[in-house]
Amino acid sequence: QVQLVESGGGLAQAGGSLRLSCAASGSILSVNAMGWYRQAPGQQRELVALITGGGNANYAESVKGRFTISRDNAKNTVNLTMNSLKPEDTAVYLCNGDIMTYTTRQTYWGTGTLVTVSS
Repeated sequence: QVQLVESGGGLAQAGGSLRLSCAASGSILSVNAMGWYRQAPGQQRELVALITGGGNANYAESVKGRFTISRDNAKNTVNLTMNSLKPEDTAVYLCNGDIMTYTTRQTYWGTGTLVTVSS
């Protein structure tokens, strides 16, 4: 079994910073792309940032220049450093990973961590 567990969410003031982490564990052979998504109440889930196994990153336009995605391949972790937070960044943040095990390759999701940004 594979599990992804997020941590680091919480309450921040506008202009502040938070750092999210996500750790993948289980019978993992390799982890390819990993990403952070977010879902605000009443809205669809949207991609925030994606990082390939080689470290190439892509960001949603709304977070470019403010958020940074990084990963530690040895630890199967992905992080999201969020600076200059805005109230519109308030959402549940979920990580996912394209993961190969001994029997399958599929996308796994964490359960999410809540980020609340006050004005």
